[in-house]
Amino acid sequence: MSGGFVAVVGPSGSGKDSVIEWARAALEGHGGVVFPRRRITRPAGGGEDHHPVSEADFASAEARGDFALTWRAHGLAYGLPSAVSDAVAAGEVVVANVSREVLTRLPGLFAKVWVVRVTVSDEVRRARIIARGREDAAGAAARVARPDPAPDHPADLEIVNDGTLEQAGEALAGFLARVHGDLKAP
Repeated sequence: MSGGFVAVVGPSGSGKDSVIEWARAALEGHGGVVFPRRRITRPAGGGEDHHPVSEADFASAEARGDFALTWRAHGLAYGLPSAVSDAVAAGEVVVANVSREVLTRLPGLFAKVWVVRVTVSDEVRRARIIARGREDAAGAAARVARPDPAPDHPADLEIVNDGTLEQAGEALAGFLARVHGDLKAP
């Protein structure tokens, strides 16, 4: 049986990682839904759960084929471990925050792909970006000004994250439970 891949996308500061973490906690103990840690060429911290790696280590891992998917954004390299492909092949639903730039590549990697788009107002995004402390006001403005690289790509679920984290997290967790249930249905 084949599982599937749920790509959570949206602009910087929309709250993707927070919404994913809420859904992960809500689905703990619900087998079949996997939330892999990304490898990122950025030090730990800033509210994002990731495995920090150096540029050299990332390049070596990429050359060895240690990643199921890689991309570059904001001057950083991002990767999902090759175990993601194994989990999907084993029938699990893998959920990850990915760049909108990779959406067209996903169907070539996974037979079943769903897209969840998280959005929020520019004002809230800018405040969140500044609050996490990785960019100054100019860097935050540049992230907010970045055009959507996949503006017309369809989404299976859109979460407008201007309410509570619980509301957004419940929307994602409910969607993931339905996707997993649909895969298990005869």
